[in-house]
Amino acid sequence: IFSYPLDVTNEEQIKSSFEKIINDFNELHLCVFSSGTYDPKLEKNINIEQNKFVMNTNFFGVLHCVNTVEKYFKDKKDGHISIVSSIAAYRGLPNSSGYGPSKAALTNLTESLYFDFKKHNVRVSLISPGFIKTPMTDKNEFRMPFIKSPEFAAEKIFNGLTKSNNFEIHFPKSLTIILKFLRILPYRLYLFLIDKSVKR
Repeated sequence: IFSYPLDVTNEEQIKSSFEKIINDFNELHLCVFSSGTYDPKLEKNINIEQNKFVMNTNFFGVLHCVNTVEKYFKDKKDGHISIVSSIAAYRGLPNSSGYGPSKAALTNLTESLYFDFKKHNVRVSLISPGFIKTPMTDKNEFRMPFIKSPEFAAEKIFNGLTKSNNFEIHFPKSLTIILKFLRILPYRLYLFLIDKSVKR
């Protein structure tokens, strides 16, 4: 394992790290882009500066990375780009004025990139995890249904990347199936159900 520390909001650092990786390994087969920040206390109300920071990290950070490797993969006409979003992207949720919208934008971006890269024989896939026990989710004060370990997430992602050609890798299924169902409900019913589930 080799590490190349960088700030995903710094385009020059991304380009420099990419050049180092190519120089060290000559070629790339798979890029998994996972960038995320979240502070639940700062999302209880609209916080413009925090929202900009979250969007710059979660969305534009990944977009900068994809932009950096775009020409390489398209010229190579082979390879795989996978982007880590979240089940929070499926529909609007309470107290998520920054994180949810940033991940929704990321999911939409990945869907768009799928078509753009497919013409060049480059696979694009989406990873939508549920609650995974990390320092970031440790900040949450609410009950997180079906929360899983990092090892569980790693296995699901590895298997999805290597043993499946599905566009989306989502887990745990016990939670994502419920949320996928909620995603197709009409607004009136969806808003009613979520409103009833929120603690006052």
